[in-house]
Amino acid sequence: MNPLNARTLRNLGYDVFASVVVFLVALPLSMGIAIASGVPMEKAAAAGLATAIIGGLVVGPLSGSPLQVSGPAAGLTVMVAAFIQQFGFETLGVIVAIGGAIQVLAGLARLGPVFRAVSPALIQGMLAGIGILIFASQFHVMVDDAPPGTGKEFGGLINLALLPGAIWKGVNEPMHRPAALIGLLTIAIIASWAVLAPKALRLVPSALLGVVAATAAATALGLDIRRVPVPEQLLDAARPLGLADLDALRDVGVWLAGLSLAFIASAESLLTATAADSLQRHAQRTHYSRELAAQGIGNILCGFLNILPLTGVIVRTSANVMAGGRTRLSSFLHGAWMLLFVLLLPELLSMIPVAALAAILVYTGVKLVKVDFLKDLWRQDRMEALVYGVTFAGVVGFDLLTGIMLGIAVSLARLVYTFSHLAIRVETDGHSRVAHVYLDGAATFIRLPRFAAALEKIPAGYDAHVHLGELTYIDHACLTMLIDWGENYEAAGGRLHLDRGILHRLFDGKAWRAANVA
Repeated sequence: MNPLNARTLRNLGYDVFASVVVFLVALPLSMGIAIASGVPMEKAAAAGLATAIIGGLVVGPLSGSPLQVSGPAAGLTVMVAAFIQQFGFETLGVIVAIGGAIQVLAGLARLGPVFRAVSPALIQGMLAGIGILIFASQFHVMVDDAPPGTGKEFGGLINLALLPGAIWKGVNEPMHRPAALIGLLTIAIIASWAVLAPKALRLVPSALLGVVAATAAATALGLDIRRVPVPEQLLDAARPLGLADLDALRDVGVWLAGLSLAFIASAESLLTATAADSLQRHAQRTHYSRELAAQGIGNILCGFLNILPLTGVIVRTSANVMAGGRTRLSSFLHGAWMLLFVLLLPELLSMIPVAALAAILVYTGVKLVKVDFLKDLWRQDRMEALVYGVTFAGVVGFDLLTGIMLGIAVSLARLVYTFSHLAIRVETDGHSRVAHVYLDGAATFIRLPRFAAALEKIPAGYDAHVHLGELTYIDHACLTMLIDWGENYEAAGGRLHLDRGILHRLFDGKAWRAANVA
């Protein structure tokens, strides 16, 4: 057999197996995310699964990241829920389509790599805040109760504050206890599977096992708990946009919502693509602008169908890589299996307890808070840890967009500080007639008066050593001032000593070759 054909067949086998694994991972998550996003309950399952299908069948073949898998994402739930509360579910499609169009334009303009410049601390702080909000809201759903903060100002904090009440209901009230037990069973299976699963079975998705076990237990025991409502024709819940829906385009808030969605979805997708590149070595590296355009096309289609937005999802992508996916075919096939399941076996979905799906998201919400990342950040860079903390607090205390804006503001403030902070220490020894000037930070025109004043304090006739090793940058203004001062100082009988190698690293150095300094 031709080696090329043999490799193609081998890749096909890997892709088919990986696609089944991803399908099993995506099935319960897609429905749970739709419920957490505030989609009306009767449409939630359809909206989540339809978005996952588009993520596979449409975005998969177009993707710039061959092994990335797209679909509804936990990272967008809080934002989507806020949009639905503010504008209504009927307007969500317009917002998603606007976001998708912006992504396509950004991709065509080759702006994909720009989104990678978003601080990881900001992204992780955002995800941690989203994780806490998901945990707080879905814990109430897990006991068959409505999140008390829904639609209220500071709703996330209200959901958090009333968690003890949800625990009380789950333990003591007969109406809520069965759902709570089903939720705990689901979480116990998910958490224990990663530890106890035999090596040969670790690719079996823990979330799927949890849902299957919870559904079987609820059915066998005849528990009176809420189940996932499923329409007779599942895909009928996707309602194409009409001309009347376009009236929403007159609202500036809708355009701002679309812009914010494009930003968050793009950042999450491209960071996930970067993670996929780090996890595998056999597929091509990500083409970021192509990936951005592919995500935009998928979101335009999701918007026209008035369903959830999609983005690259790390859980599905990592499952695809770990299961051995080799090409874009695995993502496409996972969407095909999802479509076949929806068309042939929709009645199985109506047996799933809502508490089981909520439990998956309770567990997912906790996992989004990466404590180890924060510990490492605190040890390595306290300012970046501040960006993380401010973003996290803003998302939890106010809303997603406010948290992101606060995080960006702190990042910019940190940048200004970095390029304006200059620590200067002058040490003189009258006995040896030597002066040492230690510079730490960025020598820019903002700090030029202070820099000049420090140099003027050096007594005449000394050997002046200006230490540049801790400088991160020196601009032309400070360089010129240092040259002029050095010439005047040496003309007065002093001596200036500089490390030319460091200076050339910080600046061009041509001016220094023209200056007669030692």
